[in-house]
Amino acid sequence: MHTVADMASKRKKKPGNEPEIHNRRARYDYAIESTLEVGIKLHGSEIKSVRAGEVSIAEAYVRAEESPLSLRLIGMNIGHYGPAAGRNHAATRDRILLAHANEIKRLARATQSKGMTIVPLRLYFRNGFAKIELGLGRGKGRSDKRTSIAEREQKREMDRAMSKKVGW
Repeated sequence: MHTVADMASKRKKKPGNEPEIHNRRARYDYAIESTLEVGIKLHGSEIKSVRAGEVSIAEAYVRAEESPLSLRLIGMNIGHYGPAAGRNHAATRDRILLAHANEIKRLARATQSKGMTIVPLRLYFRNGFAKIELGLGRGKGRSDKRTSIAEREQKREMDRAMSKKVGW
């Protein structure tokens, strides 16, 4: 005889085949000061395409407004889902993000200062729901990017030197 807890554990899906989409360019172009996990409202064909990995967040950005209180993702491209045929979604429509009111207000106030923007860092699934990790960041200038590249190269050289020394 099975208990309710046993039956519930059998129904849970095992994660592993769900994609995690990263915006690798965001941390290069922006100095990220804080991050926030939010939900995203998607249509049926959109969620199927996201699970298939047919999505790009590289050119997307987020707009937060205090009146009316809203958090929208603009410019994310979700490819069409073939089996949906005539019921497919628009590939680059604005999508509503789900967060607490005080978090939306904080983000809206932060973006009013010069140079601050909200960028999506990654899209992933948690407990079957699509989530987006947002980063509040300040745009890097050309010299900041050069500094980042120099630090990365220096770290690589140190790691190479250490691996050679350990191998002796």
